[in-house]
Amino acid sequence: MSNSQIIDVTDLHNPVLTPIQQQVLAAMEANPVEITAEGILTAAMAQTGLSDFGADDFRERLDVWVDALNEDSGATNVTRFNMLEMYTRYAATRLRLEDLIKRHPEILDVKIDRPILVAGLPRSGTTHLLNLISADTRLRSLPWWEAIAPIPTEDDVPGPDGVDPRWTRAAEGWAQQDAVLPYMKAMHEFSPDHISEDIELQAIDFSSYLIEWLAQVPRWRDYYFAHDQTGTYAYLKKAMQALTWLKGPNRWVMKCPQHMEQLPLLLKTFPDATIVITHRDPVASIQSAITMSCYANRILRKSPDTDLYRDYWVDRYKRLLERCVRDRDSLPEAQVIDVYFDEMMADTDSVLKEIYRKADLPLTDAALAELHAYLDAHPRGKHGKVVYNLKRDFGVEAADIRRHFQFYFDKFPVKVEVK
Repeated sequence: MSNSQIIDVTDLHNPVLTPIQQQVLAAMEANPVEITAEGILTAAMAQTGLSDFGADDFRERLDVWVDALNEDSGATNVTRFNMLEMYTRYAATRLRLEDLIKRHPEILDVKIDRPILVAGLPRSGTTHLLNLISADTRLRSLPWWEAIAPIPTEDDVPGPDGVDPRWTRAAEGWAQQDAVLPYMKAMHEFSPDHISEDIELQAIDFSSYLIEWLAQVPRWRDYYFAHDQTGTYAYLKKAMQALTWLKGPNRWVMKCPQHMEQLPLLLKTFPDATIVITHRDPVASIQSAITMSCYANRILRKSPDTDLYRDYWVDRYKRLLERCVRDRDSLPEAQVIDVYFDEMMADTDSVLKEIYRKADLPLTDAALAELHAYLDAHPRGKHGKVVYNLKRDFGVEAADIRRHFQFYFDKFPVKVEVK
């Protein structure tokens, strides 16, 4: 795909499946999976040869993850298989992390030095900004290949070509996804070197809003909001300490949209952080997110339900932004910067200079050259330009969605993008 390719997914209501999509669905439907918490933990122990999961409080959250998924009658077996595999992966990673720390308790003394933490709506430029700043080799970040296997096994030794087997596995997984959902890379890339959200490390503690993106799990959403996330953010920090110990440097750049609703806790966990909050017209962000989700749903859901996704994510974004508006001014001004999507796209260098100034990190000529090289290699729309059509695909006008967010526009001077 090239810059010039226009991607207009016109069949969200009645998906026209490709032969490979039909094949994947048929193969999965012929092999239903049973999902139980006990089965997940047993599989993880068998996979790793380990049995100590650390603090037991995660088990209640895992139970809710399992129950919520099992209640989702609209999920295909593709979804169920993928999530079973994912839950097992997190449990196995947790075993490996606890084992590593048990053998090397000095990991818990590793300092996470003044991290740069990006918060912001999903689809508001957070991924672009994270990947851009991660091009600065003075900083530590979390590429996708490492995010999905953060603690190497004894077999994960780079070969003569210097390539980590974890990278190779991630590349194979990405190639498979690209074959099944070829437009996804224009919406949200998961290639091995693409920098990941720290949500992958929160998930080792079986929390975060992650699974809301993958299934209809209102039970989990309600549980998540009813419980303080301090323990999971502490677990995130512990995982970062282990990764720093395995491979420095110890100054991180990370991001997660969920931080928008956890700003005081983010600062409490990382008291010397620079927090970068990206802002964008929620209508532009939501139409991007729900179009992406509903494109993937041709293999993840038994039947398309664009209204369900529209209503769920309008409500979910509202919760994110209400907490951001409530908590933004509790952050010390010296440690926070608001970045507006339109300004970042129009004058990236000015935004970068301000972020680096706040972070007290010199934006040297060498660093700027690394950042510009990334921008040159990753132009916007590199894999094609996605067309969005709210009225056709979701039965609403932009104004119908925007009216839910007046409180956000009253607080932040966000430019209206979608008319």
